[in-house]
Amino acid sequence: MVAKEIIIRNEQGFHVRPAQLFVDKANEYRSDLKVRSESGEEADGKSMLDLMTLGLEKGARIVLEASGEDEQECLQALAELIESKFGEA
Repeated sequence: MVAKEIIIRNEQGFHVRPAQLFVDKANEYRSDLKVRSESGEEADGKSMLDLMTLGLEKGARIVLEASGEDEQECLQALAELIESKFGEA
């Protein structure tokens, strides 16, 4: 298992479009993925519904946890997606 803390930086936070992009990218990998919020709530990183229940806004700190055969690649790709602000200006 590998984990990384990251901050949501896009203006609108983790709304529908970023959540869908995140889930699409996560599902490219075989590893299990968990997303944990600052409050300790945990979501399946491959479930859009789960992610949306976290209510992540700009500035939220989250921990991504990947576990599986391609965990490093999975974590790196998702961290890059978040750091790119999901392509938002």
